[in-house]
Amino acid sequence: MRFSRIAPLLWPVVIAGQLACSAAALAERVDPNELLIRMGAAVQTTSYEGTVIRIQDGKAEALKVVHTVTDGVIREKVVVQEGNGLEIIRNGNEVHCILPDRKSVLVEEWDDQSTLFSTLPSSEVRFGSEYDVSIVREERVAGRKTILVAIRPHDMYRYGHRIWLDTETSFPLQTQLIGEDGAAIEQVKFADISLNKEIHASALAPSINTENFRWLNQPSRHVKRDIETRWESTNLPPGFRAISTHGETMPGSEEVVTHILYSDGLANISVFIAEQDQASAAGPSRVGGSNSYSASIDGSRITAVGEVPAVTVEQIATTMSLR
Repeated sequence: MRFSRIAPLLWPVVIAGQLACSAAALAERVDPNELLIRMGAAVQTTSYEGTVIRIQDGKAEALKVVHTVTDGVIREKVVVQEGNGLEIIRNGNEVHCILPDRKSVLVEEWDDQSTLFSTLPSSEVRFGSEYDVSIVREERVAGRKTILVAIRPHDMYRYGHRIWLDTETSFPLQTQLIGEDGAAIEQVKFADISLNKEIHASALAPSINTENFRWLNQPSRHVKRDIETRWESTNLPPGFRAISTHGETMPGSEEVVTHILYSDGLANISVFIAEQDQASAAGPSRVGGSNSYSASIDGSRITAVGEVPAVTVEQIATTMSLR
């Protein structure tokens, strides 16, 4: 057999070997934990403008995003390119959701630091016990060089992550939430992006005249910090622990709901404990990678919710008890 016929058969082997060598060399030069620390800083401080493709539950949508950070205050404009043309205008914690088809503006209060990347790991992730982190390879995303970082869980109680970080700024240009079967449950990917370029105030203004729209104010939660509670889970999944407990008055109600936040250092699970409502349904619910489970225990309604597998929220919700 002539070499010209053999060579095509060898290319996959050669390429695989080159990728493995380059990944090993890259891992020697770059600490993945250091990359994640830089990523956290980049998400908090980077201004950008671009087009994002978001995939959830098998459905893809394109978003035009303009984002600036000045003195720690986020200003942002997100325009959905399909459907009803929803526009989200954010100034700090105040958010205006513009619904053109309903000629309405819903005013809400958000405390998330990032609209697109609220589930990304922080520099406080405790790798080695519940997760491993590694550098996979270099790739291009949105025309820019990136480093692919993989976060792999050790068990079925948490998701994995793949994050493509811009080599110049450590900004995440693509993220995937990975299920137990290795497939992406959710994905956010920039199709094009301009980083740290000057953004004029006009780019953050609504593109729709809302003068004759109806304005609706969404009641905000009133939080009471650091309350004590007798509620606890008797069978937490490995690695999770309670990191905060406080009371919240939910919108449209004067009832104080107990909110316990559990975390493994990366995944967070909120448990809400309220008086039992006979009309409330028990059992599981799911939106994208977020799962919830509700149960009735000792006359109270327990709801656990988080971006974790369904088995995790069910185990926590059904093992809550009064000590």
